Amino acid sequence: MSAAPGPVVEFAQVFKIYGAGDTEVRALDGVDMRIDAGEFVAIMGSSGSGKSTAMNIIGCLDAPTRGEYRFRGVDVGALDQDQRALLRRHYVGFVFQGYNLLARTTALENVELPLVYRRVPTRERHEQAMAALVAVGLADRAGHTPAELSGGQQQRVAIARALVSSPSLLLADEPTGNLDSARKHEIVELLVRLNRQLGITIAMVTHEPDMGQYVSRVVMFKDGRIVDQGLPADVSFAGPISNRPLSQRGGA
Repeated sequence: MSAAPGPVVEFAQVFKIYGAGDTEVRALDGVDMRIDAGEFVAIMGSSGSGKSTAMNIIGCLDAPTRGEYRFRGVDVGALDQDQRALLRRHYVGFVFQGYNLLARTTALENVELPLVYRRVPTRERHEQAMAALVAVGLADRAGHTPAELSGGQQQRVAIARALVSSPSLLLADEPTGNLDSARKHEIVELLVRLNRQLGITIAMVTHEPDMGQYVSRVVMFKDGRIVDQGLPADVSFAGPISNRPLSQRGGA
């Protein structure tokens, strides 16, 4: 599951512009950004700062208006919609605030789902899904449905599902947003362990400065630009901001 050395994400003067003339909004305004293999990066900023737009572009859910986005050295802007979908499916794992688990299927079956889409044979699929559950400490809950799991356990299943196809990048959108204080720290500590032990590259959007203290680097957005970045101890945190997930934020 470890990533190959080198940059995974590279933005070169990336703009994302909505509207024109008096109604023009620059959600991203000439952003240069790089995420190297093996990093654990927190992307932060107030509502409307551009962090969610950046995450959508990183995850191939959106495309820049202009500028260049390279994923593992590949110019994503040169790919068509189907190629971007394949890149997203095979190389990016997603973890959402709301877990997004199938209610009537077991933890093991939920984790297997990306492998079903990739037509991995049944036995191999089971083995890989179980290994992912072991990695997140939930091997003993493999046969349980989401209703039989706590919120923290459901998020662990979601993380296992994101990891099962050995992605080059794990994108976590407010992964602690629905959890109590103790579970929040457990989930981020799990991500830290997976990052350090397995070398998984992680980019996490979070509105919580205390969650940002766990990562190797913070990237702070404001008004569509990166205004600060570096070690958590060296970055000025603007304070808690909206914890609405990406799907509800528009240009946030």
